[in-house]
Amino acid sequence: MENKQSLDTICIQGGWQPKNGEPRVLPIYQSTTFKYETSEQMGRLFDLEENGYFYTRLANPTNDAVASKICALEGGAAAMLTSSGQAANMYAILNICSQGDHVVSAATIYGGTSNLFTVTLKRFGIECTLVDPDAPEEELEKAFKPNTRAVFGETIANPALVVLDIEKFARLAHRHEVPLIIDNTFATPINCRPFEWGADIVTHSTTKYMDGHAMCVGGCIVDSGNFDWEAHAEKFPGLTTPDDSYHGVIYTQKFGKGAYITKATAQLMRDMGSIQSPQNAFLLNVGLETLHLRVPRHCENAQKVAEYLQAREDVAWVNYPGLKGDKYHALAEKYMPNGTCGVISFGLKGGRAAAGGFMDKLKLAAIVTHVADARTSVLHPASHTHRQLNDEQLVEAGVDPSLIRLSVGIEDVKDIIADIEQALA
Repeated sequence: MENKQSLDTICIQGGWQPKNGEPRVLPIYQSTTFKYETSEQMGRLFDLEENGYFYTRLANPTNDAVASKICALEGGAAAMLTSSGQAANMYAILNICSQGDHVVSAATIYGGTSNLFTVTLKRFGIECTLVDPDAPEEELEKAFKPNTRAVFGETIANPALVVLDIEKFARLAHRHEVPLIIDNTFATPINCRPFEWGADIVTHSTTKYMDGHAMCVGGCIVDSGNFDWEAHAEKFPGLTTPDDSYHGVIYTQKFGKGAYITKATAQLMRDMGSIQSPQNAFLLNVGLETLHLRVPRHCENAQKVAEYLQAREDVAWVNYPGLKGDKYHALAEKYMPNGTCGVISFGLKGGRAAAGGFMDKLKLAAIVTHVADARTSVLHPASHTHRQLNDEQLVEAGVDPSLIRLSVGIEDVKDIIADIEQALA
């Protein structure tokens, strides 16, 4: 029923459906454990024979309600919350990849995710090939190997603002019989629903626009339920053969469209425990209730700020997919006709040296690691988030060493522009 409702309504009403006499507002189930009358009842939960709650590391009613809302917003089949966006991306890969497997990923993804894929997962024996997302299909084909198990990209890259050609990447992934995983953090389902363009799994750092107030770190994985794991059973034995750690359950046979998320919960969350706290899930839900109102305002403000910066003599360049001359404007119009996000990247004519001076003079915009919340914030990735990369690696990741990442908030845009103006002056 929820999927037939508009996104605006799902933002407010989705996930929590109180019955007669139950709280109107989603309650915080702040409990590690849940009581049962008989030993047999709890045994059925441990055997995955019944749905229910017995330990918050595996499932919690507050978290499930919020995951269900995000699932409905994306038009998915099943979803789970994680402790952070990093955990969501890690679980999304580890759920189908193990030692000896290979992943193809867009090179322009967030530095933290790039590090996860190329350094940490490498230690797990999972190899990753980074590719230029703008390369033609025949060029991208060369990155695939017989042991490739997934393709990964971001709807809008953080902070390079590269708009991914989702259909192109979906075609490539499906030609090689593997799923396409898309991090949809910057666009949010308000501006883009990757499943409609062929993506199979979506991840989010809910820390960003979904929470929207820089209050709680979190992540989410949504499965479309569309990828046929059984058709390529030999590639995904974790889903299609018995799991000895769960009484020999075969996830695809027992859970159908819920197989991928059930395995991620029953196996990865059980063993690694990157859970979101019910308190954080509650706060995330409050943020989600205004997502449909905030995202258009972020985009509207960012468009005006980008146009202002573009007109200035002391600004060397501006990247924002909403600008008509932007390299990714056509792709943005195709995949995100209602707007992209509130993040702009630009460089000053004074280059890397001028970036710090400009940022230090801002009064309304704060220098913070965070991005995509109600307040305008600013960061110099080369000095901060991408500090571990040299200039050559920065360029490869789509991050100009002079790049300033400006996350435009939902304040009055006149005040935001006035602050930029006084800092540049």
